[in-house]
Amino acid sequence: MSARPQRSEAYRNKPRQYPPEIKSQAVELFKSCRSEFSSKTQTAKHVAELLGIGCKETVMVWVDQVEVDGGTRIGTTTEQHDEIRRLKREVAELKRANGILKAASAFFAAELDRPLK
Repeated sequence: MSARPQRSEAYRNKPRQYPPEIKSQAVELFKSCRSEFSSKTQTAKHVAELLGIGCKETVMVWVDQVEVDGGTRIGTTTEQHDEIRRLKREVAELKRANGILKAASAFFAAELDRPLK
């Protein structure tokens, strides 16, 4: 009997990435099956089982995001989320550059204050 290799903690906690085709298929299947079940949770569980998706919450998140992107639900659209991420990266880079410039200006200011030999 061979021992099962242990997966690292980081790998175990990493969210699984599904291709866009699976996401869209899950959302379409959810919409078509919705009337057959008494709740969104049951519908999402059914879709997750059919497509072999880890859990019903994943399907529910995808459905909710499609509703937000479509304007039928309040929230941050995918486009807005991407723009926010881009702007946060830009702000971080500008702060880093600003810190470098402050350090350089302090260095040169100290050089100017030294008496000449």
